[in-house]
Amino acid sequence: MARYERKDRLHQRAKDEGLRSRAAYKLDELQKEWKLLRAGQRVFDLGCWPGGWLEVAAKLVGPGGRVVGVDLATVEPKIPAAQVVSLVGDLEDPKIAERLREALGAERADVVLSDAAPKLTGVRERDRANEERLLEAVERLLPELLAKGGAFVVKILEGPEAQVVDKRIRAAFEQAKTVKLDATRKGSTERYLVARGYRGGPA
Repeated sequence: MARYERKDRLHQRAKDEGLRSRAAYKLDELQKEWKLLRAGQRVFDLGCWPGGWLEVAAKLVGPGGRVVGVDLATVEPKIPAAQVVSLVGDLEDPKIAERLREALGAERADVVLSDAAPKLTGVRERDRANEERLLEAVERLLPELLAKGGAFVVKILEGPEAQVVDKRIRAAFEQAKTVKLDATRKGSTERYLVARGYRGGPA
């Protein structure tokens, strides 16, 4: 089994470059390959702490865009960009979609991002159940948050439960592909589902 190294090369690089987390390199990598974000777009970041994806998204959408993140933890210090707002909230809260739309200033976003992951307990069955629950919460929010034709990126961890949700999400888009990123830690099972052309709409 590969050894888990929290403070690996990219962790140190992020620290040296003044970034909030190594996760910023993941969104950079996705952007170079898929060109998901453009100037002026409206974006939701679900599970945004500590703010690595918020920073990258803010630069890509520019001052004419809007990026709204949410997480159970407070993003501190705040992202120093007027186009960014971070909320404290639970993705399973029935009112969270309304709060997010209000902060966005629009009914739907052009892009929804989610690098969210539950805290691991070390108990495999419990961790898989929590991962599935979180993924399902994100899935339920899509019709309320993502505009028709929009793009979506979500972290998918290995496991039969997650794969079932993965298939359902794929069916809601015209194009979808699972990718393994170079910026992911060695030994990690995480993948990212990148989807475009959302077929849905208002819930």
